[in-house]
Amino acid sequence: MTGERGARRPGRVLTALLCAVAAAGLYGCSDSGPPEPTPTPTPAPATTTPAPTGLSPFTGLPARAAPVLAVKIDNVAAARPHTGLGAADLVYVEQVEGGATRLLAVYSSRLPDLVGPVRSARESDIELLGAFGRPVLAYSGAQSALNPLLRAAPLHPVTETTTPGAFRRSPDRAAPHNLYLRPERALGTVPEPQNARDIGFRFGPAPGGGTPVDSETVRYPAARYTFTWSASDRTWRVAMDGRAARATDTGPLAPSTVVVQHVTVRPSGLHDITGAVSPYTETVGSGTALVLRDGRAHEARWSRSSATSGTTFTTPGGEPLAFAPGQVWVVLAPRS
Repeated sequence: MTGERGARRPGRVLTALLCAVAAAGLYGCSDSGPPEPTPTPTPAPATTTPAPTGLSPFTGLPARAAPVLAVKIDNVAAARPHTGLGAADLVYVEQVEGGATRLLAVYSSRLPDLVGPVRSARESDIELLGAFGRPVLAYSGAQSALNPLLRAAPLHPVTETTTPGAFRRSPDRAAPHNLYLRPERALGTVPEPQNARDIGFRFGPAPGGGTPVDSETVRYPAARYTFTWSASDRTWRVAMDGRAARATDTGPLAPSTVVVQHVTVRPSGLHDITGAVSPYTETVGSGTALVLRDGRAHEARWSRSSATSGTTFTTPGGEPLAFAPGQVWVVLAPRS
């Protein structure tokens, strides 16, 4: 059962966290891969403006201060329906090999009993999560060339290899789509995890203008997302590849705000076990976005100055563009 945060106490601390070797699945080590890159120094966290007392900086809803857990989630057809996704404060959609996508779900206000299926990390996750300070990142593993970067990053990595008690395998699905995280146990392994902080989002009344929209579709080379406005509960119902998306524990996926953030997606220096080059999604910089809230689409600009700063969203005129309180989805869509 999904519960409100704040009543739990951390579990016993493990004395070491080591990054995992590649987990089962396509994303793994390759003998012909590039040499391991030299880890870069960890930058100092940026100073951010605290969120209003008693409100989540990720959703704008009442919440107690609590640690941040990010989980990398599988998103091929065999991995659906997901579990625990409806309880996330924030969900990012990222492109991976072959034009497919994976999800990065961020939890702080609430923790479900299980989250998954869990899959492997990507290089882009390091830059993206820099805005959160030092979050816990749960994933199934990573290829060998990426592990030094993950070790050097401002993250608390949690994998099945380093923390087996935080995971379970489902007998109802075939590997590699059967790994699930126990969020409470994952957070319990981290000494003094950092609480949620401001990542640039603002919540409140909608700006003037906007265009009435019934649905909006975002296409990747091998994936498609459609967000359809549901006036009855004032949310956007999510469809993936033409099929309504739901979580096994909470039902239809229904964020209050959807941000289509147009970003540069370029080849990285890494590749998966099949030789497919891993794309790198750039989330530092600036560009255009489309913010869906309250049944309307608002043209926007986004800006992020560094990997340790948050992302701001403004109207074309430069005014802060507030999101509707509730779950937020950020779709990192390739620039056209």
